[in-house]
Amino acid sequence: MSISTERLRTLLGFVDTELCLEAHETEDCGSYVVERLRFRSRHDQSEIRGFLTRPPGSDEPWPAILYAHAHGGRYDIGAGELIDGRPALLSPPGPLLAEHGFVTLCIDMPTFGERAIVTESAATKAALWYGRTLFGQMLGEQRAALTWLSSRDDVDPNRVGMTGISMGATLSYFLPALDERIAAIAHLCCYADFATLIELGAHDLHGQYLTMPGLLSLTSTGMIAGMVAPRPQLICVGFDDPLTPPSAVLRAFMETSKAYATKDAEEMLKLLEEDGVGHRETEAMRAAVLEFFKRHL
Repeated sequence: MSISTERLRTLLGFVDTELCLEAHETEDCGSYVVERLRFRSRHDQSEIRGFLTRPPGSDEPWPAILYAHAHGGRYDIGAGELIDGRPALLSPPGPLLAEHGFVTLCIDMPTFGERAIVTESAATKAALWYGRTLFGQMLGEQRAALTWLSSRDDVDPNRVGMTGISMGATLSYFLPALDERIAAIAHLCCYADFATLIELGAHDLHGQYLTMPGLLSLTSTGMIAGMVAPRPQLICVGFDDPLTPPSAVLRAFMETSKAYATKDAEEMLKLLEEDGVGHRETEAMRAAVLEFFKRHL
């Protein structure tokens, strides 16, 4: 089952928007710089908090990463994950990425961080009643964040990647399927065939944000990730993670691999699977992600 980019956008109820910067504060943390940002969404005029980390000093164009935060039932964290981390991560990713020469942006998704004044359930129902999806809104805002990030003078727009763990991982392969500006992606702990999750009874572990009516009648996780081909993609999973059981991962990877083979780009697709690892980042995953972005951005 193949699906066009336009058909996928329609199915998602994709919401196009623009982020207008309204406030900006900078803090020099020595080995990296933090920028605290306030945006206004053109779509619904909501205020969106963002954090950006970057190397200090030089204004030369750097490679950049759009970082999508996780879910984990921690609606209070949101974009703060970039600079404060979360239990599933080894340490905050923003400072580390800045120290390795990357400008990295993360924004609050709807119902998370400072936007947790609306529940995920309420936001999901409202979007569906209007013929849209909450996930489509999230993707639209991530795309707007990509546009803003790519427009910065200190960012090379041809070297922008995307990464995230859990919900952030799902955003990190759906958005590049819709937007070719993302040059490379690395995602952790949320790549699995949805139909297989249903067969295993594991699908209800996902949040309501991921409700996309009709998705599996038209396409699959593996095929959507395959739409990223021939761009570089690193997939990291733990086989003791209930969101990524081996049979669901391997079924999805078979489809994604086929898409990469069609583009003669098999070497651009990598899968790092770890036995005995649950829903968390590992040292091996972190090392692989850093090496991946250094090579491809």
